[in-house]
Amino acid sequence: MEASRRRLRTLLTAAALAVPALTPALAEASDASATHAYIQADFALARAGVAGIGRAQARIHAYNKELAAQCPGIGRGAPQTEAGQTMSAEVVAALWSLAYGANAGPINTFLAKVSRLHWSNHAITRAAARFARSWHELATLPLPPLCADVAAWKANGFQTIPPSALRAVEHAESIHPKPVSARLLAPFMRGADKSTLARAARLERKVGESEFELGQDDWFEVLDTLALPQ
Repeated sequence: MEASRRRLRTLLTAAALAVPALTPALAEASDASATHAYIQADFALARAGVAGIGRAQARIHAYNKELAAQCPGIGRGAPQTEAGQTMSAEVVAALWSLAYGANAGPINTFLAKVSRLHWSNHAITRAAARFARSWHELATLPLPPLCADVAAWKANGFQTIPPSALRAVEHAESIHPKPVSARLLAPFMRGADKSTLARAARLERKVGESEFELGQDDWFEVLDTLALPQ
């Protein structure tokens, strides 16, 4: 019996000593798995972003028609001042609300997937979580009441910007999605991860170019509808 207990203690001690030796390998495998999942989720989001361009444009055009029916030319006479620039920026916030809100489904999926990921380097975990949360913030931006805000600004002689307009602009401008650095992920990439990340980057550039070109046209159209200065 005593011999059996000694053998058991020996086995338990050996097992305990073996655990630290396995930890780096297990951590590396876990990091590689998290990196693969992150890259796949990022690629899916980028692909959804390209696919959703038309849907976002449809929402924006419908919204502009609503403004044309509810408060056409409400800002006529507005001066080209710093206050006027803030009101124009609120239009941008409205366009972001519509465009990113149109892609809320894929963004929520991205948030759910990335929020579950963990790396042994906690800086990567935090960066991935911040990136996902930033996208979610964009997708849930409230649509500012442009007609009411411009009307309130006009009512005080175009002097004081309504607090709701300031909040909308400050909130929108505070959101800056920043993806996890490829340099941080590189040690854990396996197989096609690198090429998938590159494909995602190309799709993201396409979305960015579309946002700039179409977004600028949308901005001009809404400003024209409301008769606001650029």
